[in-house]
Amino acid sequence: MTTDVVETAAQSNRPAYREIDGPKAKGLRRMLRIFRLILQPTGYMDDNVRRYGPMFQIGGESSAPLVYVGDPEVVREIFALDDSKVITGQQNKILQTMVGERSILLLDGAPHRRQRKLLMPPFHGDRLRTYAQLIVDITRQVSAGWQPGQSIVARPPMQDLTLGVILQAVFGLREGVRLSQLQHLMGTLLDSFAYPISASFLFFPGLQKDWGPWSPWGKFVRLREAVQALIYAEIRDRRNALSQPGVSPDEKTDILTLLLQARDENGEAMTDEELHDEIVTLLLAGHETTASAIVWALYWIHHLPEVQQKLRAELATLGPEPDPIAISQLPYLTAVCQEALRIFPITPTTFVRQLRAPMTMAGYRFKAGTALLPATYIIHQRPDIYPEPRQFRPERFLERQFAPYEYLPFGGGHRYCIGSALAMMELKLSVATLLTDYQLALLHSRPVLPSRRGLTMAPPASMKLKVKAKLGGEMPD
Repeated sequence: MTTDVVETAAQSNRPAYREIDGPKAKGLRRMLRIFRLILQPTGYMDDNVRRYGPMFQIGGESSAPLVYVGDPEVVREIFALDDSKVITGQQNKILQTMVGERSILLLDGAPHRRQRKLLMPPFHGDRLRTYAQLIVDITRQVSAGWQPGQSIVARPPMQDLTLGVILQAVFGLREGVRLSQLQHLMGTLLDSFAYPISASFLFFPGLQKDWGPWSPWGKFVRLREAVQALIYAEIRDRRNALSQPGVSPDEKTDILTLLLQARDENGEAMTDEELHDEIVTLLLAGHETTASAIVWALYWIHHLPEVQQKLRAELATLGPEPDPIAISQLPYLTAVCQEALRIFPITPTTFVRQLRAPMTMAGYRFKAGTALLPATYIIHQRPDIYPEPRQFRPERFLERQFAPYEYLPFGGGHRYCIGSALAMMELKLSVATLLTDYQLALLHSRPVLPSRRGLTMAPPASMKLKVKAKLGGEMPD
């Protein structure tokens, strides 16, 4: 047998690994690519998918690459990996300035599992049901002053709504100076990164310099410190109240009280520092993202008359003043909200997973240190999973059930969003309440595209709704 034949036989026994390509820009072109990613992440991903396919990588020439994963089979395997195979929390350092180093988002291994177990109970089962009427009530409080003929910038009232829900659900505060202060400071803090240029401070640590109270980062630092002081004060006061004789903690259903009582398997409670960081995480994650989702749902409902007509018809079947839980179980309303999160997911990717060792998944070979980034937006735009993916069509969620690696607006695996059920309930009940109480219209009918807002993607900040009629809880004919 000749040498050539031996080599050919050996090569034929080697596994044929699938190749991953990607942009290889350097210098100024690399910097421009980074700015495109920051300013227009969906456009950035669309361009790379057209050039390289749904799997593409950044870097890798002199270090481990970052791979955008748009293959659902690879995502399925990634979501099955636990902390022994991947590092996740330590890859989220960009969030530390916002949420603190003890946040569940930044933890791995046993500390992450402990915090997750302590945090989950308030967001499930009967505990979750206690927030349903609260969501309806706050939606009506926020929209109470709307009058026919009025034009409303959509985002601010939806932020007030979601901030009110999360503050009252988390803290149990219904009124008072501390609630007002937290509402004002949290709103101002999040608005610090509302636009693409200001959001750049989160991506470039070199810009995070405190040059005094009037500098961008200095202003953020002082807002963060003011929020910290209020949260620590509430934790201290609540601990003191729960320690008083004759106090029945079972009467309180807010998340902070439940977390103060929670104990791990060793009987230990969270420290004040842990509580603070988890509370800030819940406030940020539960406020900003849900507000964007509500605005997107309102946009699509009023952009497509047939969607609004079907939704109003479904809501009418429940009669006047329906039970909020019954509303949240309506199939078409649920499908509308699912489709709103599909077509433009609030976070275009899930958390990065860095491989601790070399690994092969779905025919792709990855070396140790590779950072895998399941690309929610890319998967949600795959025509083989979602035919005509650019079309808003809620019926697709009534026709079939999508796997967790095909539909992933809340991430997946051991990093699946703890507050997903509360977020979906809030999205459905707020949209349904607004449709029941008002007849609205888009001020401009032109299509809109997502824009950068902090670490998320949101509808344009200028999007407006016009109040056509106040319905008083009755559906229009």
